[in-house]
Amino acid sequence: MSGTETPILRLSGITKSYGTVQALRGAALEVNPNEVVALVGDNGAGKSTMIKVISGVVQPDTGQIEVDGQPVTFGSPLAPRKYGIETVYQDLALASDLDPAANLYLGREILRPGLLGRLGVLDKPRMRAGADEAFARLSVGLQDTRSRVGTMSGGQRQGIAVARAVLWASRLVLMDEPTAALGVVQTDRVRALIESVREQGVSVILVSHNLPFVFEVADRIEVLRLGQRVAVFKRSETTVEQVLGAMTGALSAT
Repeated sequence: MSGTETPILRLSGITKSYGTVQALRGAALEVNPNEVVALVGDNGAGKSTMIKVISGVVQPDTGQIEVDGQPVTFGSPLAPRKYGIETVYQDLALASDLDPAANLYLGREILRPGLLGRLGVLDKPRMRAGADEAFARLSVGLQDTRSRVGTMSGGQRQGIAVARAVLWASRLVLMDEPTAALGVVQTDRVRALIESVREQGVSVILVSHNLPFVFEVADRIEVLRLGQRVAVFKRSETTVEQVLGAMTGALSAT
């Protein structure tokens, strides 16, 4: 982080326990404007809980969350959205029986003006136009935007989920294991999507076990181990071996 830049998002001293299990023990994370930050760690490191804290799914027991240097509270999954923060979940959270446009506006449907809108009639042409613009901006290639999402490939569904997040995110997109279960070609597509997101001026938190992929797309890498941030690396100044060392406890550089 530069000396004068205020992070878009900063978490510090975050703790979260589930009964006797301490998932997070003073964890921290920072994301700067126009930056891709990878959050990595072995199983049980606390990544899943950290994701849930950032997305408002769970509330930390202690600690502070700041947006643009100001303390905030993410008391529900709706709260981060008010600050331009959106999440692409690992399961993508898409409605398989709906088409791509309906998925992009799910829960944020646009109603027709006037009486029809008051009767609950959707403005489908307007939503479809907005979806087409979002897909074009991110170069998401869909052969048929009127087909059900459930009939589409994993890479196409990933593109739809990312486009939905970027459509509504003004500041930050959190991507949870975006390359899980994807092949080489589809993983390349996700890489291009992340670059497109950054080109829109939106930062990215990338949670991934795929270290080669992380080293291709991330600016910085933050390592969680046993519920704590144990290392922060500039991707251009580190190696996979150093990151693995921090993840396993063989290296404790910060």
